[in-house]
Amino acid sequence: MAIPVIHLAELEGEKRSKTMSLLHDACQKWGFFWLENHGIEDGAMEEVKRVVKQHYEESMRESFYESELAQGLRRGTKASDVDWETGFFYRHRPDPNIDDLPELVRDAMKRYVELVVKLAEKLAELLSENLGLAKTYLKNAFAEPFVGAKVAMYPKCSDPGLVMGLRGHTDAGGIILLLQDDAVPGLEFLKDGEWVAVPPAQGHRIFVNLGDQVEVVSNGVYKSIRHRVLADGTGSRLSIATFYNPGGDAIISPAAELVYPSRYRFQDYLDYYTKTKFSDKASRFQSMKQTLV
Repeated sequence: MAIPVIHLAELEGEKRSKTMSLLHDACQKWGFFWLENHGIEDGAMEEVKRVVKQHYEESMRESFYESELAQGLRRGTKASDVDWETGFFYRHRPDPNIDDLPELVRDAMKRYVELVVKLAEKLAELLSENLGLAKTYLKNAFAEPFVGAKVAMYPKCSDPGLVMGLRGHTDAGGIILLLQDDAVPGLEFLKDGEWVAVPPAQGHRIFVNLGDQVEVVSNGVYKSIRHRVLADGTGSRLSIATFYNPGGDAIISPAAELVYPSRYRFQDYLDYYTKTKFSDKASRFQSMKQTLV
């Protein structure tokens, strides 16, 4: 199955309507997609990948392979409740923890995530617009947002059949923007009951998936999809996932405009239906909600 590819630059021209429709379908039917022409500088992406890989080789690789997990795998022990990964987490806002990060990666991480935040805010506007909401709806619903980046390496695995890189899950938050490895595979998403492999990134693409809170706010129109990472025996895979999430105190609920009317007498609906049978169904539902206020 071909994963949808959204070209953001085409929002500025005559292809805007088509691109918005493609984005809506991707969010509704897939819950994940590739982004091209997204505005994040190639240099910022390459630099953050370079310093993270360097830090892994210099400070993380040896200790990982000496860990109890790695030693157990060498003995052929199947590990079903752990993940074959190592890394760190950068909290960008609120209360940034930049000083807790390895000095080698600080500047590159901060620069990269600042650019990703702008893209996430743009996506929040586009998703809100496609849902028929005010452009600022998701941004306001998430305010003040939590932004952080999970930096992970999935080390080369001698026996990938014994362990998962990362067990299957959906993401709890909002919009997730992934800078992933350009050589080593492993990421898979569940689509129509089948696991779909996400290939290594090409041409500085960003991979996007939606979290649980977007599904809630959209009243199920957009989907948060289960995904996993397979351990790989050919190389170590890099993953930098930036989370644009609601703040911890944000109160989340379906947007009122997207919720079906409820708790009405069927006869009342039928009476209104006979007057509006040939009108738009969505307008009829909206009118019914207004009568119930």
